[in-house]
Amino acid sequence: MDLQLLLALVLGIATIVVLVLRTRLDAFVALLVAALLTGTVAGSVPTETLASITTGFGNTLGSIGIVIGLGIALGKILEVSGAADALARAFVRALGRGREPWALGGTGALVSIPVFADSAYVIMSPLAKSIARRKGRGYVALGLAMGGGMILTHHLVPPTPGPIAVVGIIGADIGAFILLGLVAAVLLLPLVVLYAQWVGPRLEGRVAEGVAADVYGSARAQALAGAGAAGAGAGAVATDGAGPGREDVEGGDGRGMAEPRAGAQLGEAPPGAPEHSVGAFRAFVPLLVPLALIISNTVGGFVDRTAQGVLAGEYEPSTWARGLAFVGNPVVALIIGLVIAVYGLLPRWVPRHRVSGWLADAAAAAGLIILITGAGGALGQVLRDSGVGDELATAVASTPLPGVLVPFLIASVVRLAQGSGTVAMITAASVSAPLVPQLGLAPLAAAFACCAGSMVFAYFSDSFFWVITRLLGLEGTDALKGWSGTTTVAWAGSIPLVLLAGAVL
Repeated sequence: MDLQLLLALVLGIATIVVLVLRTRLDAFVALLVAALLTGTVAGSVPTETLASITTGFGNTLGSIGIVIGLGIALGKILEVSGAADALARAFVRALGRGREPWALGGTGALVSIPVFADSAYVIMSPLAKSIARRKGRGYVALGLAMGGGMILTHHLVPPTPGPIAVVGIIGADIGAFILLGLVAAVLLLPLVVLYAQWVGPRLEGRVAEGVAADVYGSARAQALAGAGAAGAGAGAVATDGAGPGREDVEGGDGRGMAEPRAGAQLGEAPPGAPEHSVGAFRAFVPLLVPLALIISNTVGGFVDRTAQGVLAGEYEPSTWARGLAFVGNPVVALIIGLVIAVYGLLPRWVPRHRVSGWLADAAAAAGLIILITGAGGALGQVLRDSGVGDELATAVASTPLPGVLVPFLIASVVRLAQGSGTVAMITAASVSAPLVPQLGLAPLAAAFACCAGSMVFAYFSDSFFWVITRLLGLEGTDALKGWSGTTTVAWAGSIPLVLLAGAVL
């Protein structure tokens, strides 16, 4: 094990923690400083480190930056039109009081099978915000439960790109792996939802003031912040409805909430104009259409690959698959969803300049999230290019461990080293594939171990970490307790399943 590379990793993580928690610098600057320091200590040429930073930043934002901006703009239109409120009312009424985290966790798991988790979370986050506003509390628990469900299927169930690549590298049966991943996701979902329900109330009062005000309104946000400060560490915002806001959910349909009527931000309609109202189905269409387009792209590509016998690697898509790939690209799909929202949810009497103002507000809100997400990708690229991940993977592979834990731990240390779960599982598969016969492992068990191991402790170098924590308004150790804890619970819960797979398959 190269101690220089290990030192580079430790110093990089420590730099982020110190700068975020102990200085006036924000996470964006801290991530860039950590990337520079890590590359330098690892022995990279300074110009190469800078090239890695710009490459990682650009690649990350190329895949998710536009999606974040469009997703937040879509959420803004859903909010001001009253559509988000209508969705929340219908959701709470259908599910009943207290079951929303379970429903969002399950929904997140289903949506994230065909839709990349980053895009899925941005698309679905307005629903979590609306339900929390309707209940008067619980935004953190709802967001963590939904993200936890997404991370399970993102890592364990094809046709997500990472698992597909692992299956191809290891040589496992794709159909059997889909079934195994689905069973594992169902078994692990209660763990992440229960953790979200436990940790969420403890973090509710720690949500950034701007995010809390956006979700609950200024008065309610101040009440939650006061409760969090008074009872920090003791779950001051109770899960059973005790404290401020209990009356907000009596009856389970959100009636009696002391908040403006749905769509109040539209202003007063001109004389003679019909009263504006949005039904639940109409409100859901701008979310449903992008999801359906993205899903059709993923499913269509999988069917096309299967028909051509090419499950991994490059292939020449059919004409119909190219068409689906275009309209099902998250950028195009969200543009379509945003157009539907603007013209289908807002009344005609709302002037153009007002709509432009709402979209400008959304762009301003997305700016810092996009920068921090890109900086997280930059740090991950530096860690990859410096060789930290490969070095740790080689070290783990040489240790005397139970066979099925070798790919599992390789994926875990690579995830910790460079942040990307997809890169971690693919690296683990590449390193483990030649060892599978010697370890006496079934290819299916080895592939499952690679994917499960990559879920561990998502933190600063993971772009999805920044998407979730910034949308939830969590910072510093609160972000680690919330999202890093959720992914680690999923990882720890998968260990018995990995051992069982190694013994039975």
